[in-house]
Amino acid sequence: MALKRLFDLLFSIFGLVVISPLLAVVAVLIKLIDGGPVIFLQVRVGFEGKYFQVLKFRTMDRGKGPGEPQFTVEGDPRITSLGRILRRTKIDELPQLWNVVRGDMTFVGPRPEVPRYVELYNEEQKAVLQHVPGITGLATLEFRNEERWLAEVENPEEVYINEVIPRKIELNLKYAKSANLWQDFKLIVRTVIALFDVSSDPIKSSDHSG
Repeated sequence: MALKRLFDLLFSIFGLVVISPLLAVVAVLIKLIDGGPVIFLQVRVGFEGKYFQVLKFRTMDRGKGPGEPQFTVEGDPRITSLGRILRRTKIDELPQLWNVVRGDMTFVGPRPEVPRYVELYNEEQKAVLQHVPGITGLATLEFRNEERWLAEVENPEEVYINEVIPRKIELNLKYAKSANLWQDFKLIVRTVIALFDVSSDPIKSSDHSG
């Protein structure tokens, strides 16, 4: 755990320094094109069920109401023109490197969920909360086209709760059983490669071998 934390700290700080020009450009573009706040903060459930605020570049012109699904599907009219590009390239996720520096998150681990859906976890699923949430992982790779896929189903929230969440937890717990820095490195590389791979739908054809 200490070695993983050192890895996270060193590479998140290094990453923030290297991509700081990109972060500055994106921040300016959001202000010039869309106006409003640059950063979007959302409460997520982290290690041992503790709440924290995840950071993203703002990609929508308004947030989700309390009665609305707490996820976004492709084609949502609230997504800004610039936001579509940021979401497609995952650039909107880059501010989460600061979450890694703070210790809220790690590079590889379960994606942190919002409280509304964590409240639905059964006792077995709550085991995922014993792991520090991450920027990427097996579930992130399999569901990297989640927004597009959910836009095609009749009841996105029902599918998300009954199919997506259980599958994500299954993959996250599978990762945790054999987690090590070499495994993390391979998943980070696969994540970078996946950003440039638009040839297939990973939800339907993903390799689950890890």
